[in-house]
Amino acid sequence: MADEVAGTETGTVRVDAWIWSVRLTKTRSIAATACRAGHVRVNGERAKPAQAIRAGDEVRLFHAGRERIVVVKRPVSKRVGAPVAAECLIDKSPPPPTPVEAAVVGIRDRGTGRPTKRDRREIQSLRGREPGR
Repeated sequence: MADEVAGTETGTVRVDAWIWSVRLTKTRSIAATACRAGHVRVNGERAKPAQAIRAGDEVRLFHAGRERIVVVKRPVSKRVGAPVAAECLIDKSPPPPTPVEAAVVGIRDRGTGRPTKRDRREIQSLRGREPGR
């Protein structure tokens, strides 16, 4: 069945095309932009959009507010369906934050201006950080 999938290759594939093919980003241009911005790392090093990847490489992508850590199982150059895309990678990403954890960010009323020093200290204490660090 693996050979029946259109776009399956045995060699190498561009990292931006692979990220788009396995549905980590919505478009290939978003994947290429993420590479140019330094949000994609292959085996720990910054990746350019045309960098070749092969099976066994670790790809780290920071997109949509979270980091995705995946290992390439099979390089594909054309976009595939979601079930096939799941077979092309091993997802080692940490779980997404729960809505409670995501809501810890300090929300200020519109028009209140910049936070004062006291406000910043209160926000830091809510986040569990020590003041001044």
